[in-house]
Amino acid sequence: LTAVVLVFIVILFALSVRSSILIGMAIPASFLMGILGLQMAGLTVNLVVLFSLILAVGMLVDDAIIVTEYAERRMSEGMEPKTAFAEASHRMAGPVIASTMTRIAAFSPLLFWPGIVGEFMKYMPITLIATLSASMLYALIFAPTLGAIIARPFDPEAPKKDGGYMWLVGKAVRHPVIVLMLAVGALVAVPYTYGQVGKGVEFFPNVEPDYGLLYVKSRGNLSIEEKDDLVRQAEERLLGWPGIETIYTRVGSGGGAGGDAPADVIGTIQYEFVDWRERKPAREILADIRAAMVGIPGVDIEVSVPAAGPPTGKAIQIRLSADDPSGLNDVAREVGARLANIADVTDIANGLPLPGVDWELQVDRAQASRYGASPGSVGSVVQLVTTGLKLSDFRPAGADNAVDILLRLPPEQRTISMLDQLRVETGGGPVPISNFVTRVAAPTVGTLTRINGSRTITVQAGIREGVQADPVRKQVSQMLDEVFAERGLTDQGMRWEMAGEDVEQAEAGAFLSKAFGAAIFLIFVVLLAQFNKFISVGLVLSAVIMSTIGVFLGLMIMGQPFGVVMSGIGVIALAGVVVNNNIVLIATYDQLREEGMAKMDAILETCRERARPVVLTALTAILGVAPIAFGLNLELLTHETTFGAPSTQWWISLSSAIVFGLAFATVLTLIVTPSLLMLVTPGDGKRKKRAGGGWFGRIFGRRRAA
Repeated sequence: LTAVVLVFIVILFALSVRSSILIGMAIPASFLMGILGLQMAGLTVNLVVLFSLILAVGMLVDDAIIVTEYAERRMSEGMEPKTAFAEASHRMAGPVIASTMTRIAAFSPLLFWPGIVGEFMKYMPITLIATLSASMLYALIFAPTLGAIIARPFDPEAPKKDGGYMWLVGKAVRHPVIVLMLAVGALVAVPYTYGQVGKGVEFFPNVEPDYGLLYVKSRGNLSIEEKDDLVRQAEERLLGWPGIETIYTRVGSGGGAGGDAPADVIGTIQYEFVDWRERKPAREILADIRAAMVGIPGVDIEVSVPAAGPPTGKAIQIRLSADDPSGLNDVAREVGARLANIADVTDIANGLPLPGVDWELQVDRAQASRYGASPGSVGSVVQLVTTGLKLSDFRPAGADNAVDILLRLPPEQRTISMLDQLRVETGGGPVPISNFVTRVAAPTVGTLTRINGSRTITVQAGIREGVQADPVRKQVSQMLDEVFAERGLTDQGMRWEMAGEDVEQAEAGAFLSKAFGAAIFLIFVVLLAQFNKFISVGLVLSAVIMSTIGVFLGLMIMGQPFGVVMSGIGVIALAGVVVNNNIVLIATYDQLREEGMAKMDAILETCRERARPVVLTALTAILGVAPIAFGLNLELLTHETTFGAPSTQWWISLSSAIVFGLAFATVLTLIVTPSLLMLVTPGDGKRKKRAGGGWFGRIFGRRRAA
């Protein structure tokens, strides 16, 4: 709602009231048509869809601004509303369709995002494509129709004097080489500076959580009463903690934490925080809880909160694998011990089975055959002491599943010593199994994991809240290289690799790089269809590349790390938005040149005519996401202003990329693009006559102005 109000205020300030209403109606009309498309596709509204609608607010009005602003300019020159809007819908059809298609082309590769992150983010391109397509229909069909009905003719205005912008652009186009050198210098210097002084890289943004988990871990053959007593001690220390509203405790092996809890967990305490405005940040509360949980005898406490975004497990996951598993357990223990020496690493689990004893019954087959017994018959009689021997099953009336009928010894006889007293039936009568079975104590094996045919142990650890994962992972990788080099483990056939979030981050970065390349190619195809010449296409794409300067400037100004997912999507979204203004600018220049205007005059007239719609479309796109970029939330009904709400922390990186990237790109469009037009387009004596408007213009019957 804040974004819609800000966008409408800007439009109302720049255009007439009737035109502002006409443009503002593009937002609800596009939302309704877009959500109808989502409904028809069987999708529901979620967090990503809601942000996509916010992101779309500033872009939905762009097409309507281009058409309506052109019609209003013609009406200010004395043209009738019906004629003005008819000409606007015809003359701006090519640029509007091309600009919408380029934005759709930018988001389309995200539809093919694989993996968990792709499932999480796929709703964004679907929502944006649906709403942007709807905004194009509104701008070309509904807006001109409604404008012809409600618009009123203007009194012809006297020509306005050129302001400071026209003086600046006049200087720029007379020295285009200097302007180009400054732009290229910034393109090199800004990313390099960010690499030196920036905040690094992150996978997903850190979001203030609503709840947390406390795992109580202990080892030994504990009864449920003993487990409850140990967990209760941790629970009593947590009760009444400032900033925690409710506590839910579950006692039992595994902790009931969705199956991802460590094997030695005997209880899980889930605690819900009070409203984020009434407490300290979660990372400070967690640090205090960790300190308070030290000293409970017989237990180890792990304090954590769920990670934002798709579930990827703990931040550090090391897979140790070998074709020959002997010695693998020792390596896992050493890696776990080395991890404890790295700063900011917490909650280390070496992945080994819990210490314990399994009783193995070793059958002497030769001796058993003398008695007429077999290992299978021994296994059947042993089940009388363990899980029970299945005799048959029974299906109760009205039940879907059958119930097993098991034969077991009485509870007081289900002991280890009873294993030596069991008898197995043979042809010669009952024979004690102790005659040919030896009972041996062996260490507990636990669960054996094989990946690609190799025995694998996964060592896991967390990272302290508020600490970036990438620098810590680099230290972990360096430590693993040292361990393998010192012990010559690679020569012994052992291997290590990072898994979990590290792999997801690498895959997401690789996909977004490919998606950006695919988006640039699709934009290139659309632009070539519109302009039908490579010079104009190259000018627009150069603005896309240079807009990344603003992204890195914004990250340094805001003190934010580059988010692989969110900032990466922001750069791709920026590519779709930046081309819009350049298309309108270059299309107008081409039109003026075809009408016979001199090169310098055509550039200056283009800047004079298109400066207002360029600034308007950029401002609306910026203000649409600016509240989220700065974490600002205006509660219009309760008259409350908040900063840094958890709902905005998801999207701050993405929004900042669009805000600062588009702000810088607008300067490029208004200053650098005219200079490049002066530098690379043919002069007055070399211009060739061609059919104007490109394929889109010819298809949609583009007409010259009267």
